[in-house]
Amino acid sequence: MEKDIVKDKSLEEKMEIAGDLGKGYFKQGLNCTECVLRTFMDMYDVNLPDEVLCMATGFGGGMGHTNINHVKATENIVALCDVDWRYAKGVFDELPNAKKYWDYRKMYDEMGKDIDAVIIATADHTHAIITADAMTMGKHVYCQKPLTHSVYESRLLTRLAASTGVVTQMGNQGSSDEGTDLVCEWIWNGEIGDVTKVECATDRPIWPQGLNVPEKEDRIPKTLNWDLFTGPAKMNPYNEIYHPWNWRGWWDYGTGGLGDLACHILHQPFRALKLLYPTKVEGSSTLLLNACAPQAQHVKLTFPARENMPKVAMPEVEVHWYDGGMMPDRPKGFPEGKQLMQSGGGLTIFHGTKDTLICGCYGQNPWLLSGRVPNAPKVCRRVPKAMNGGHEMDWVRACKESPSSRVMPKSDFSEAGPMNEMVAMGVLAIRLQGLNKTLEWDGANMRFTNIGDDETLRTVIKDGFKIHNGHPSFDKTWTDPVNAKAFAEELIKHNYREGWKLPDMPR
Repeated sequence: MEKDIVKDKSLEEKMEIAGDLGKGYFKQGLNCTECVLRTFMDMYDVNLPDEVLCMATGFGGGMGHTNINHVKATENIVALCDVDWRYAKGVFDELPNAKKYWDYRKMYDEMGKDIDAVIIATADHTHAIITADAMTMGKHVYCQKPLTHSVYESRLLTRLAASTGVVTQMGNQGSSDEGTDLVCEWIWNGEIGDVTKVECATDRPIWPQGLNVPEKEDRIPKTLNWDLFTGPAKMNPYNEIYHPWNWRGWWDYGTGGLGDLACHILHQPFRALKLLYPTKVEGSSTLLLNACAPQAQHVKLTFPARENMPKVAMPEVEVHWYDGGMMPDRPKGFPEGKQLMQSGGGLTIFHGTKDTLICGCYGQNPWLLSGRVPNAPKVCRRVPKAMNGGHEMDWVRACKESPSSRVMPKSDFSEAGPMNEMVAMGVLAIRLQGLNKTLEWDGANMRFTNIGDDETLRTVIKDGFKIHNGHPSFDKTWTDPVNAKAFAEELIKHNYREGWKLPDMPR
């Protein structure tokens, strides 16, 4: 609209303009109050007040529903997008005035001018493209964990955040919780000495993994757009085992237990130890299948020495990840009869030269093995009610602040992007374990330096097992040998399906 479009207009002309504007907003799904407010703002060139953000969300019905609930009381949800309208029905019914979409691209095209910010809570493999497209439009973004499906995608979002200046936040709410703050403050104050080893574990997956590719094709429900769910990934025949939720265990769509909880458990060592890119990675697991994540995994990431802090050195450190029931050894002196992993599905053990720090998922309930209770200076900014909406509202706060004085939220992409690369590197270590060596990583250039041009790799397509006349027979079907370097490059930077494309990497 032109500035002050009703200037010098008669009352009758003003009424006609107001009627046309109001009808337009009503057709978009806004309620009566919203229609009146928007019409007035357009007619008299009034901007939205600072206390209201207009949001679009692609949500999937799960964590996206939670994120919406944490912001809807104060912010204006103007559009909703989901590829499964049966799964999304509960949210659709709660927000009847929001315009509904199947395809986020159409939502951006039609509602872009009315949207200030976007919440993204879709399957892992679509996070990057939906988020990147929003950022290039100048929209603030909140994206669920894991931030992306690959290393390259994480690097892209990190650089887009810097180049666009939008406010960003990953949905790992524990990064805003006081437990994470205490872990950082204790380590930075030298309470446990220099840390040379960290062990992290989760009880996930709690969904089926280690599965053969389904042999039958199921009928696609009318409420599901399978093509849009697939998005940039390769097109697989639909099977109900993929969706909803169980997609986490399939490599095309998810990142297994790492993608589910690593962003809640690895963020504490990443921030407290000021990590960036590992130099070496290696992985092992139960049977590795070509299409599905294994039932249990162990990953070791080695990070180089960093610049020392005033009260603690930052030497080379190993970060270990365990899932699927695999656990680190109980530290010497750990209380007998006490469960190593408490409730919450996560565990982190910082092995220091002076003491051992242990915390749960999200960094919660940190304690020292010695029994001491540190009294370290509180140098971290606190976020009230971080685990109950505070993480989302801290992002909303930053969105509304002036860029010149803005305080970024606790998991903005300048930190969440590099941290998420740890998750993607864990997946790489597992999927390349058949090379039977420690892989050397050039983080700046996103490449492995010790995979030869002629090395090949095979993985199991199907794990066959039969008992005939009391005798077991094992029949594994393997892929043909593939070039290991090319395979690794595909895992680092995915080749998207035709019709799907990321923005260029900012320099």
